[in-house]
Amino acid sequence: MGRFLRKLQLATDFYQFSVCNVYYETGMADNIAVFDLFIRKNPFNGGYTVFSGLERIVEFIESLSFEEEDLAMLKENHPEFSEGFLDYLRNFKFSGEIYAMREGTIVFPQQPLVRVTAPLIQAQLLETTLLAFVNHEALIATKASRVCYAARGDAVIDFGLRRAHGTEAGLFGARSAILGGCIGTSNVEAEYRFGVVSKGTMSHAYVMSFDSEQEAFRRYADINPGNVTCLVDTYNTLRSGVPNAIVVFEELREKGELFGNYGIRLDSGDLAYLSKESRKMLDDAGFFDAKITASSDLDEYLIYDLKSQGAKIDFWGVGTKMITAYDNPSLGGVYKLSEIRKDGRILPKMKLSNDPFKVTNPCCKKVVRCIDDATGKATADLIMIDDEVIDTSQPLKIYHPYYSYKQRTIKGFSTMDLLQCIYKDGELVYELEPLQEARAYHESQKSLFWDTVLRFVNPEEYHVDYSDKLYDIKKELFAKARDEDSDN
Repeated sequence: MGRFLRKLQLATDFYQFSVCNVYYETGMADNIAVFDLFIRKNPFNGGYTVFSGLERIVEFIESLSFEEEDLAMLKENHPEFSEGFLDYLRNFKFSGEIYAMREGTIVFPQQPLVRVTAPLIQAQLLETTLLAFVNHEALIATKASRVCYAARGDAVIDFGLRRAHGTEAGLFGARSAILGGCIGTSNVEAEYRFGVVSKGTMSHAYVMSFDSEQEAFRRYADINPGNVTCLVDTYNTLRSGVPNAIVVFEELREKGELFGNYGIRLDSGDLAYLSKESRKMLDDAGFFDAKITASSDLDEYLIYDLKSQGAKIDFWGVGTKMITAYDNPSLGGVYKLSEIRKDGRILPKMKLSNDPFKVTNPCCKKVVRCIDDATGKATADLIMIDDEVIDTSQPLKIYHPYYSYKQRTIKGFSTMDLLQCIYKDGELVYELEPLQEARAYHESQKSLFWDTVLRFVNPEEYHVDYSDKLYDIKKELFAKARDEDSDN
């Protein structure tokens, strides 16, 4: 059984160890490095991304250590690893600084979502694991946010565990789904882990195991008072399922036991038509407060379409297409070196590429969000050198990061720094917030943006600019690289 236990300290790519061994052997291990974790594009062809994964980053760093059996395996299989390097791992403790966005923040490409400043060997060892956390959880949180936006205030529940890429993905996907706006999850482990009460109805197998559909509903109501949602599509939704549910609801009403949550669930067929017909049947029987839940391969596009058709659905159970990010299975976040500090010098670092979208931003940076005083809406974000300050009393000219002819001037605004200190000198200085608070924060973040940015079809591009100082440093590094290339 022991070999199936997770070892997150080894949940990394091999090259992290191999290059860190070189850092150690060449005396580079203690050079201070700055790395940025960021995305290059929003997923789902959307206008924004939701940051998630910080809680797992903290849990990982707080428990990060290497056991003797880990070191024995590395020594046996990789003789190039020096005794000194293995001894460094034996005594490993993170001693650096981490800044990160608050979970639930709406973020955009190129912005540092997590900024790590630490000895080079430490910062490098974090790369793969941090990316795995953020790439998965931010992706699912973004999908959930889009689904909840489409539901326009209706309750959305995560039903995805059985279709997730493993139970771990289901667990942390459930967390991200709730952060993105879902009111709950069917995942019972998530209830234990995150304190969110799990929710669910009944299965088709349950209904079929009884001699009749009505008997299945009746027995369920006997054992689950106050939480009776009948799955009505096992045989025939309108001729059998809904009428049988109504009979049971009438029996409960006669006994004075119809209370709490009750209603039906539709899991197949034309959900718009079936929900409208079911609503009429329930209302005609006097069950105006019975709720209709719908599932069946839902996503933001189908929910939007069903609502536009007037579907009478109160709860949306979304599974496969949310928990797997069905139409965009990878976020594609990256972790890039932006600065090295050694021998008393600060050296900006920038990766070059023939693809302008893959050119990285140098230096230790922060992200500032500008909020329009008149509307209370976010008007632009600025990626800046960490020690820069914006004078909000003066107009600010901003440019498109790639097409500088696109420019505008903003005035009458306030600012908010988006990166917060999580670790200082290796010590955790940030208090992680409960999941429901992170969910509420994300909802407040959505209120900062116009619908043109949030809509999931042809969204408007939100303005993200570089400060003049950062832009000038990039130009200098481009020029230096060009000169070195011509010398060769």
